[in-house]
Amino acid sequence: MSALPAPDRYTVAVRALCEFTAKQGDLDLRFTPSATALEGVAGHLLAASRRGPDYEAEVTLAGGFEALWVRGRADGYDPQAGRLDEVKTHRGDLSLMPENRRHLHWAQAKVYGALLCRERGLEQLDVALVYLDVATQTETVFNERHSAAALQAFFELQCQRFLAWARQELAHRAARNAALAALQFPHAEFRIGQRALSEAVYKATASGRTMLAQAPTGIGKTVGTLFPVLKAWPAKGLDKLCFLTAKTPGRALALEALHTLARSAPQQPLPLRVLELVARDKACEHPDKACHGESCPLARGFYDRLPAARSAALATVTLNKVNLRQVALQHEVCPYHLGQELVRWADVVVGDYNHFFDSSALIHGLTLTDGWKLGVLIDEAHNLVDRARKMYSAELRHSSLRAVWASAPAALKPSLGRIDRQWDNWSVLQNAAYTVHAELPQGLVNALQGFIAAMSDHLVDRPDTEAGLLRFYFDALHFIRLNDSLADHSLIDLSCEAADELTAATTITSGPADSVLCIRNVVPAPFLRPRFALAHSTTLFSATLQPTRYYLDLLGLPDSTVAIDVPSPFRADQLTLRLAADVSTRWAERSASVAPIAALIGAQYRLLPGNYLAFFSSFDYLQQVADHLAREHPGVPMWQQSRQMDESARDAFLARFEPHSAGVGFAVLGGAFAEGIDLPGRRLIGAFIATLGLPQFNPVNEQLRQRMEQCFGEVHGHDYTYLYPGLQKVVQAAGRVIRTPDDQGVIWLIDRRYQRPSVKRLLPTWWPRPAQ
Repeated sequence: MSALPAPDRYTVAVRALCEFTAKQGDLDLRFTPSATALEGVAGHLLAASRRGPDYEAEVTLAGGFEALWVRGRADGYDPQAGRLDEVKTHRGDLSLMPENRRHLHWAQAKVYGALLCRERGLEQLDVALVYLDVATQTETVFNERHSAAALQAFFELQCQRFLAWARQELAHRAARNAALAALQFPHAEFRIGQRALSEAVYKATASGRTMLAQAPTGIGKTVGTLFPVLKAWPAKGLDKLCFLTAKTPGRALALEALHTLARSAPQQPLPLRVLELVARDKACEHPDKACHGESCPLARGFYDRLPAARSAALATVTLNKVNLRQVALQHEVCPYHLGQELVRWADVVVGDYNHFFDSSALIHGLTLTDGWKLGVLIDEAHNLVDRARKMYSAELRHSSLRAVWASAPAALKPSLGRIDRQWDNWSVLQNAAYTVHAELPQGLVNALQGFIAAMSDHLVDRPDTEAGLLRFYFDALHFIRLNDSLADHSLIDLSCEAADELTAATTITSGPADSVLCIRNVVPAPFLRPRFALAHSTTLFSATLQPTRYYLDLLGLPDSTVAIDVPSPFRADQLTLRLAADVSTRWAERSASVAPIAALIGAQYRLLPGNYLAFFSSFDYLQQVADHLAREHPGVPMWQQSRQMDESARDAFLARFEPHSAGVGFAVLGGAFAEGIDLPGRRLIGAFIATLGLPQFNPVNEQLRQRMEQCFGEVHGHDYTYLYPGLQKVVQAAGRVIRTPDDQGVIWLIDRRYQRPSVKRLLPTWWPRPAQ
C-alpha cells in the first residue's frame, strides 16, 4: 500500500505526467480506426483473462518525488514472470501507429514500472507494451527488461521535467485560493433577489448538492452564481469550475461577469485562469487543410512548440477566443487544440453544454481520469432538455447513403449496397409516411456493422478519406452505439419523404421517396444522471424552471436536488399585461388571425411609440403578419429576423433597438432574440407574443407524448410534451421587456388559451392581472 501524499505535494496522474513530458512531434488527427471505450474495456479484460492465475489486473500504484505525488493504475502484473503489462487496444495494421504515440505509451509503461519496483522492492522488471487488436483479438507484445535503478532514473527524469511546472501550479493554487477567500462582491450592494440566489448557490456548493434555481431575468444571475462558487472554492477544495451555456451570448455574459469580479478583487490581477472553449469550426485557421503535420502548418511540430505556447497562454489570465488565438498564432500552433490542452490548467472553463454532457465530452473525460473536484454552473438550463436529446439522438438519411455509394471506392460498394437493400426491404413494408418501431431489423444492423468494419479496414490505408464518406461512417458509428443502449428513453422511427428527382448517378436502386431513420432520444435522464453524480456540485439556473418535477424527471437530477424560486425584484405596476382573448393562433385559424394581430400592433404603436418585439411561432406566420402590417400601417417602422441569420446580421437586428429609436422587430419564439438578450430602458418597451409556443402537433411529437406517458404516467404526457416547453418560451420572450427596477413596459399575450388556469399557473407570479 502506497503512502499518502503530503499536503503540500502536487498530485498528478501517470497519464497526465507523461502527456506533459513525453508528447512530441506533430499533431495528427487523420482518422485511424481505434477501439471504442467499450471495446477497450473488453480488450483489457480479455488480455487479463489470458494470463496465469496469479496475474494481478488493475494494480493501483503511487509514489512521490520531491514536490510531486504520482498515481495511477497499471493494467497488469504477473509476479511469476516478473512482467508489468501496459495494454493498448487498437484496430488494424499496428505499423501505421505514429511513432510519437508509441513513445508516449512506453513512457507510461516505464513510470508504472518504476512505481511497482519501488513498492514491491524489485531489483529488475520486464516492462511490456501489449497491443491488442480488437478486431482479430490478437496480441503484439514488445518487451524490455530494465533494472529498478534504470526505471527509477527514468521516473525521476519525467518528474524533473514536470517539477518546475508543478511548483508553479502549487504557487498558483495558493495565490488563487487566498485571493478567492478575500474576494468581495463587485457591486456596492446586491440587487433584490440576487443575494438570495447567491446564498443558495454558496450553500449548494459547500454541501456538494445539485440545485435548480428559478430566478427572474434582470437580477444578475450570472454574477449572482459565479461569485458564491468562487467564494466557496478554497474551503471546499475545488479543482475547477465549468460555466456551461446553450448559446454564444451566454458565454459572453459569463466572461464579462468574470472580468467584473476580477476588476473588483483586492489582488490585481486576480490569479484566476479563465478559458473560453469554442467549436472547432469557429477556431480553425485553415479549414481547407487536413489536421496533420503534412497538411497544416499549425499541426506540424505542434507538441514541440506546445510547452512555450502553454506557458505564454497561462500568463494571460483571461483566455477568451481572441486572446487564445493571438497566443496560438504567435507560437504557430492550432488555436483550437491549444484550447483543448489548456483545459487541464485553467481554473474556470466557459463553454457549451456539450463540453460536459456529450457522450465524448472532453471535460467529463478529464474529470474521470484526473479525479477533479468539479463545480458546474448551467446557464439558461431550461435549454438542456432539448440539447441533451439531440446529443443522444442519431439519424441516417437514405439519400446520403445513395450519394456516398456513388463516389465510394470499389471495396466499399458491396457493404453500402447491403445497407441499401436491407433498408429498401424494410421500408417498402411501411404503409405510412411515419412509423415507429420497437427495434431495428437485425439484417439492417448487421449490414451497418459490416460497413463499419469494412470502412475501418479501409481507413487503415486511407486516413484521408473523402469527407462525405467519412461523415456517413461517423453517423453510422453513432447510430449503432445508440442502438446498443436502446431502452424506453428513446424510440426508433422511419420517416418517408417525397423525393425530388434522383439521378441515376446518385441512386443505387430506384425508389419514389427518400427516408430518414432516426434513434430519437425522448428522456435524456439516463445519459445525464452519471454526469451530475460525477460533479461535486451543480447549479442549474434560469427564469423558467417550473415545474420542478419536469426537470427532475427529464434531466435525471439527484433525489437530493434542492429547488428554489427566487422572488422577483420587479413590481406589478412596472408592467401592463394585455390579453387578446378574441384571437386564436391555432394552425387552423391562423389565417384569420393575421389582420387582427397587425391591427393590434399598429394600434399599440400609435398609442405609445417606441421599440417593440413581436414573436411568432414560425417564419411563415411572422411574414404574413409583417406583410399585412406594412400594407395597412405603413407608418410603423419594422425589421425582421430571417432564416439562418449570421452573427453580423443578428447584431444589426439588435442595433435597431436604440433608446431614442422606435419600431417593431419581428422574431420567432424560441429563436436568437427570444432569450439571452438585454435591452433595458427605452431600448425595448413592449412585446407581442402571438402564440403559446406549443410544439407542433405532428406524428413525431405525438410519439413523444406517448413515450412520456409510458415513462411518467398519463397525466404528464401532454404537459411534458407540449405545455411546459411552450410556456417556457413565452416567459423567456416576455422577460426581454422588464430588465431593471426602473423599466416600464407592456406585454400582449395573443391567444384565447391564455385564459386557461393550466396556462396562467405557469406565468410569473409578479405579473399583474391581464386586461383585455
